Amino acid sequence: MSGRLEDDATVRVADAGEASAIYGKGFFGAPQSGGALVLDRYESVYLAEMDRVAVVDGRDRAVPWRDVFRHAVRRDPGFAVRYLVYRDLRQRGYVVRASTPPVAFAVLPRGGTLHKTPSRFWVEAISEREPFDLARLFDLGERAQSAKKVLLLAVVDEESDLTYYRVRRPSPTGALPATPLAAPAEGLLSGDRVTVHDAAATELLGQKLAYGSRVGARLELSLLEAAYLVASGQLVLRDTTTGRPVPIVRLHVRARRLDPGFDERLAAYRELRARHLVVKTGFKYGAHFRAYPRNPEHAHARYLVQAVPDSHRTRWPTVAGGVRVAQGVRKEFLMAGVGAAERVRFLSLERVRP
Repeated sequence: MSGRLEDDATVRVADAGEASAIYGKGFFGAPQSGGALVLDRYESVYLAEMDRVAVVDGRDRAVPWRDVFRHAVRRDPGFAVRYLVYRDLRQRGYVVRASTPPVAFAVLPRGGTLHKTPSRFWVEAISEREPFDLARLFDLGERAQSAKKVLLLAVVDEESDLTYYRVRRPSPTGALPATPLAAPAEGLLSGDRVTVHDAAATELLGQKLAYGSRVGARLELSLLEAAYLVASGQLVLRDTTTGRPVPIVRLHVRARRLDPGFDERLAAYRELRARHLVVKTGFKYGAHFRAYPRNPEHAHARYLVQAVPDSHRTRWPTVAGGVRVAQGVRKEFLMAGVGAAERVRFLSLERVRP
């Protein structure tokens, strides 16, 4: 079967019988009036590479696969990365169609029929050299959710291997309401932590509500936990050495000096607690938080959470490492994006095999 290479890097199969055979085995191309078939750039390069279509130029001279590929790249500088994703999905048995923005491809479920079966996946192709752009992923996630599609990011590394990530906009929830204390406890501020010595407060805060860490008879709170409890009227602070009251503004100043990302972390902590999740440090796993649906004495952590501005940009290898660690310990990796007015949105990333 043969087709003619057009100036826009598509291929036109004029013979109606050949066109029908190509379309009927994999739903390649767009049928035309009169029985012809037009293959888009991805289809043209793929079928030429697989030796299923012999491509010729306007003078009926054979065009080698590499020249079909080069012709497509000249028309579209990002083609090479996206073609690797298209090729991989086709090799996995999926029907793949080039899509209009916001994503590169729409993919039918296995066994689906074009124009009868709705696409199941939206797939965006990304080079690992591109930045991880959280704001864009929030937008893609929300649009995919509205369209009832599964959003996959196909990240192509420098060796042309692919890693797929499923992206969701989750609503994490737990089952441990933050019951307020009848009267505020007293906490002593020293360095980067706060200690509570009152036995009754230590029992309620530490044992029942899972704040802080019990060390002997006292409860040690992080600055995040202390700021949250002070703001909610459950803790009053005093300086350990002078005994003087510590206003919450001074606590925040100290915390920001020790941790430039304190404001984002506090906003995410507050949101997670409002969703009835127990929040502990995620330091052991290279994350800001681990979040539990119930008291950690009775449940495993469900999430590893990274709190960042919702305009956060970083390198893909950094994110890939976080996702890999989370899945290695059977937890879901969440990015908590903090925006204007401390609005917090969550994005879930999960490594998958399509």
